[in-house]
Amino acid sequence: MEFFLVYLTTIFVASIIPGPSMILALTHGIKHGPKKTIATAMGNTFASLIQASISIAGLGVVLTASQPIFLTIKYAGATYLVYIGLNIWRSSPMRLEPNCPGTDQSSFGKRFSQGFWVAAANPKAIVFFSALFPQFIDTSAAPISQYFFLVAPLGTVAFVCMMIYALGGGKITRFFTRPQWGNRLNKIIGGSFISLGIGIVVSDR
Repeated sequence: MEFFLVYLTTIFVASIIPGPSMILALTHGIKHGPKKTIATAMGNTFASLIQASISIAGLGVVLTASQPIFLTIKYAGATYLVYIGLNIWRSSPMRLEPNCPGTDQSSFGKRFSQGFWVAAANPKAIVFFSALFPQFIDTSAAPISQYFFLVAPLGTVAFVCMMIYALGGGKITRFFTRPQWGNRLNKIIGGSFISLGIGIVVSDR
């Protein structure tokens, strides 16, 4: 349970960071309302699940072929997480500019499609998942159970984070445009990634 809570915390922190998907959710929440933004969140989550599945499938093949190679990927992933953390720590305060072209499209299918392609157009997500998942894979457990353990919570958290932005609307925008809070948020999120990466390196698991 402790390991599972660490995983949930990690993917929540990674998902809640302002980016194209969250800006889209914020914009649709303001223009269309939270209920209609559910379609956007569903499309975005579906794309994330596909990316996560691709990552896990590749890691499963590597794990079956060679344990040393898998461990190499594991430690390389930990290094990548530290790298992300340092970049966030040193970055300028994050600002949200809710200005996304095409957000006047109001049908369910169009909002779903827009949410899907905003996530799918980010290939770095697969790299991130490939860096993250080895830290939480139990080599003694069944592959199918590992798949559901990693992917199901990820999809749930991604959807919830999208809806947080959709519901927050203007309040979230005002929060992130305050420089002092933006700097603090950078330190908290960056420090979380750095701590996770270092913890993996020094751990025997």
